[in-house]
Amino acid sequence: MTEETETPAVDLTGIRDAVSVRLPAVSAYLSVLRTATAGLAARLDFTLDQIEDLRIAVDEACAMLLRHAVPGTDLLAEFELTGQEMTVRVEVNTLGVSSPNREDFAWMVLTALADDVDAISDHADHLAIVLRKRRSPARPS
Repeated sequence: MTEETETPAVDLTGIRDAVSVRLPAVSAYLSVLRTATAGLAARLDFTLDQIEDLRIAVDEACAMLLRHAVPGTDLLAEFELTGQEMTVRVEVNTLGVSSPNREDFAWMVLTALADDVDAISDHADHLAIVLRKRRSPARPS
């Protein structure tokens, strides 16, 4: 005679996933972040268009940062998945630059592709760009 035990149901709605990727601050490595972005957005069931928007936005944000990155340092990307939203923070140590040019075409691209975009600098030689994208509600069939 075997005793059956019931496995309790797990509620995944409150789960928060966080992924960090550290790589050399060189454009040759950006394909790694584009792939990570697409894979993580797919976990949240983003549409193909939303996934592509995020990939392009992350690529643009990194390109903006890499222009000012200290040679030989790392770029850090942090992805946070909560419910129906993904937040991506990319950051580098800079050569005295603490704010992106918000009049630049790249900044306009970022604001068009992401739901929220912000630049954060906690000191003069460090810059981060934070993007947020929310999953669109499911369309009725």
